[in-house]
Order: sequence, then C-alpha cells, then structure tokens
Amino acid sequence: MIIGCGAMLNVSCNDYLEEKPKSFIGPENVGDSKDAVDTWVTGVYSNWLYDMFCWSEFPRVLELDADYISGPDWLFGHLGAGDFQGESSLEKMWKGPYNLINDANMAIRYINTMSSVDEDYKNNALGEMYFQKAFAYFLLVRAYGAVPYFDTDVANGNTYYEPRRPVSEIYGHITDLLTKASSMMYHRDNSNYKSGHVCAGSAAGLLAKVYCTMASAAMPEGTKIVVKTGAPYEMVNGKQHYRLPSAETLEKDTVAGYTQMNSQELYTKAAEWAKKVIDGNYGPYVLTDYDKLWSASHRNDAEFMFNIQSVNGDTKYCTHVHTFYSGYTESASSVFLVSGGWVGCTNNWYSLFDDNDYRVVKGVRHTWRYYYQENYNGCFYYPQSWSVKVTGYDADGNYVRQPDTEYKSTGFAYQYNQSSECLAFTTKYDDVTNKATDYADSQWPFLRYADVLLCYAEAENELGNAAEAMKYLNVVRLRSNATQMTTNPGQTDLRSSILEERAKEFACEGDRRWDLIRWGIYLDVMNAIGHDDGNINKSRATRNLLYPIPTEEMNVNKAISANNPGWN
Repeated sequence: MIIGCGAMLNVSCNDYLEEKPKSFIGPENVGDSKDAVDTWVTGVYSNWLYDMFCWSEFPRVLELDADYISGPDWLFGHLGAGDFQGESSLEKMWKGPYNLINDANMAIRYINTMSSVDEDYKNNALGEMYFQKAFAYFLLVRAYGAVPYFDTDVANGNTYYEPRRPVSEIYGHITDLLTKASSMMYHRDNSNYKSGHVCAGSAAGLLAKVYCTMASAAMPEGTKIVVKTGAPYEMVNGKQHYRLPSAETLEKDTVAGYTQMNSQELYTKAAEWAKKVIDGNYGPYVLTDYDKLWSASHRNDAEFMFNIQSVNGDTKYCTHVHTFYSGYTESASSVFLVSGGWVGCTNNWYSLFDDNDYRVVKGVRHTWRYYYQENYNGCFYYPQSWSVKVTGYDADGNYVRQPDTEYKSTGFAYQYNQSSECLAFTTKYDDVTNKATDYADSQWPFLRYADVLLCYAEAENELGNAAEAMKYLNVVRLRSNATQMTTNPGQTDLRSSILEERAKEFACEGDRRWDLIRWGIYLDVMNAIGHDDGNINKSRATRNLLYPIPTEEMNVNKAISANNPGWN
C-alpha cells in the first residue's frame, strides 16, 4: 500500500490549524497529557491539508467528473473527460485517505495507552479519530468499490499489503466506527467542545448520509428518476444553437457491490440517524442565513458539521480552492483577475433554478463576454440579477444579452478567458483574507446540516412518508428563497426533486458524481450530454463507474490481484 509515515504536529487543537504548524515530532516524544492527546488529534486533521488538499488536487478528484461542472481543457482534459488512468491527481484519492487512516490508527493506539488524561477527554479524541477513519473509508469505497481495510497502523506490525474487502464489509466498518464515535464525542453544546472539530452530531449526520448512499444504491434495477440533462447545443446549418436541458426519465442500473443490501432497512436507519440530529439530540444544528453562509466568519457555524479550513498564505497547509473556483486578483482591493476562476457550472445546472433563488441571484458570479468582441461566436450571458434577465437570441440562435453600461468597466474582470464558453461561477469560496494570494484561507465543506435534512427527506420519501419528505425539502428551499413544494407530486417526482435539490444546494462541493453513481444513472446522464458547454467530453463507459487503483499500488501490493474493470 502507498503510505507515508505518521507525522504529528505540535500545534493547538483548538481551531486545529489556526496557527501555522511549528515542527514535526516523533510519537516517543508526545507524552501522556491533554496536550499529548491534542498533538495526536491535530496531526491527523492536518493530513487533510498537507496530504490531500495542498495544490487542490483532491477537490479536483471530487468535482471535475460531474455533469454540470466544466472548464478549460488543460484542467478537464483527463479527469474531466473520463481519462482517469492518465490523471495524476487520482493518487491523492487513494494515498491520502490511507495515510490518514494509518495516522488515525496510530493516534488511537497511543491515546489508548495514556493513563493521566481525563476519560471523557480521551474518549472524545478517540471518537474524532474513529470519525476520520470512517470518512476516509467512505471516500474510498465510493471511489474504488472493494478496498483493503486496516484496523491497526503499520508501525504496530500491520502489513502494508492487504486484499480488497467486499463493499458491504467496508460499509459495516464505517457504520461501526461512526456509531462508536457518536457515543464517545462531545455534543456540540458541550462546554468542552472545540470549535472547528467534528463532534457527536457530525458522526450521526454522516451515518445518515452513509445509510442513504447504501440504500439508494441498493434500490431495485429499473427504479425511475427524472433528471434534466442533454446536450447543451444542437448544430443548425453548421452553427451551434444552444438549448435548454430536457427532463429525461431514467431507469436505475444495478450498482455493483450493493445488490445484497436491503434498501428499506437502510433508509429506515438513515431516517433514524438524521432525525436524531434534527431533534437536537447532539446539540443544536440550524441552517445559516444565506447571506452569511459562505462568509469566512461563519465557517464554524452549526451548519458546517465537517469542513476543512486552510491557513492563509501557507504553502504547505493551504488549499487552492479559492484559486480554482474564484481566482485571485492583482491586489486585495482589485476586481481584475490575475489567474484562476477555471471551474464553473454549465447552463444545464443554471437553468434548474427559480427566478428568485439566492443560490444564483447571490450565489453565482454572473459573467459574460462582450457580444461585439472580435471573432466572438456567441455564448450564454448570465444576468447579474434576475431583474435584468436574458432577453433573447442572437442571429445564430444563441441565448444572449448585452452587458449593461455599469458593468462594462469591470466586465473583463470575471470574463472566462480560456475559450468561448461562459460558465456560472460559484461565490461559495470568494470570502478569503487576501484575494491577491494563491494560498488563500479557503474552506471545503464535506458535510453540512443541509445534507442531513435532504438525506432525511430522501429516506422519508422512499419509506412512503411524502408529507415529511416535502416538509424538510422545503426547509432547505426556504433558506434559499426557492419555491416551496405544496402538493405531493408522487414518489418518483419527489425523488427526482430531492436529487435535483442536491445538485443545486451542493454545487461545487464534491457530491454530484457520487449522487449519480449511487442512483445508478451516472452513465445515462453523462452520455446524454456528450460534449458540454466548454467542449469537454462527458461521454462515459462502464469502467468510469470506479476509479483505477494507482499503478504503483498494483505493482507492489500482490494481495490485490486485479484492478477495477476496464483499467490495467
């Protein structure tokens, strides 16, 4: 197995990476105290930034292979076009989680030996480590299917090389770890809870998501779900005429590894865990007002149940999330981009929203190219606000509008300048300390309370409780000023609405690929697009359902006899 040695960071555990790490120390020097516990915990958290998010390779793995995401060919040409074996960033998806698992196993072993630490404090730390292990395995099992399982660290005599375990077995470990973590960690309203850390509610919320993932994947083949998809344009007289997506009724394909699972039992468990969080069993969880949700000062709000926060200006414990999604400017006060802003959402995604939905009215950096630009052949213009909506078509059938006068002086600031496409760029990652640095203090939200609410809605719908499902779907919609659902549309249409809500709510947060796969519609949705707005190839084959295990791993780990289907 590709794995690094465990490294412990000598920093405070409170807001775990608020300070720049000072040094690396060996386990023999850690000691037996609360500070020693904090050192182990902080070391494991740091893996997310040091091992996985540095240079933002990991978010690329999570996000680029999705139906609504697009950008320049140099970024999307491999992973975004389905060429997984040619994408070096995919090593992060294998190596990063396994390094984290190994360090968590080591931390668990040493923390368990400490006798001078208060039992509650120690149990909370152990619960955090169980959570981290579970989340890492959740990433791995969705990406690779059957994967090796390590319950102890390599330094404790465990071999590097373990065979792949069935998907059901990995999920059994995940749910066991999270169940233990939920009973060991502090509740969010406990005075000992440290801001920025996971807690008991995080484990319960993740359990709801894990059970939803298993349940949907286990739903019968042929289960119907409606998705708005299709090619972004059609050719008429040799010219591209843009079109709106069409609602396609798709039938679920079998999802390998999940066929022996009972979807109704799993949805029942998903609903139970989600409801515990909703009822406040682990402390208060609420949706943050949309105007505050993505501000840096609200990153530790109760809505964020697990997020990764980088250190501003740090080249080791940084992310480039802000660069990739927002871009950085020539100065802190400037509106003109120096670089970045490469990853955006397509018109198929943009067209999903109601006129007054904050997620596009306030949540998208609306951008255009000047219509009269030399050699310009047309693209979508996204309005600055819905009061200045797109008004018509150009001579070639492209859906366009002229920029208003007040925007002409800054129109080039947010111009998508890689090719002729125009994308809807999220503002989720805009608020950083210094917009002129590539190493901005961005965050990456792995789990939000909104996810728990939508998991609960999904589970209740599949259990036949439409009124309850609609109620909590509407809770999420209300926060974004979206239209409320007032009439039961039927189980299939409600299922489809919940999946679509996830596409809108969690855009650019790394969930879309996994949602399409667990519902068994990934191939149908991607192949319906063909080439997207940025001319990126979205066509996919069966082999794209799972990532290839890295070549280095296949060469050295003889316990793994074969790669995933279609990969060598």
